[in-house]
Amino acid sequence: MRRDAPRGARMVPTELAALAAGVSEATIRKWASRGKLTRYGSPGRAQYDLDELAQIAAGTGGSSPAGCPLTTDQACDRDRD
Repeated sequence: MRRDAPRGARMVPTELAALAAGVSEATIRKWASRGKLTRYGSPGRAQYDLDELAQIAAGTGGSSPAGCPLTTDQACDRDRD
């Protein structure tokens, strides 16, 4: 079943979603299968909304590595000493 992305959404494939969230591709797929993250696209071609990933990473649905909120425009430049 195909699920179309919201209008204006910034969509990325699984590999880039994992990179943006700082988790593995398996974690992205797990989040989608558990309903934590919406999977868009057709079978064999998953796409994820960067804004939804940012909400999860910001704490409204999960967290990112080192507690840094995920932004789609810039990397987290928090000091991690």
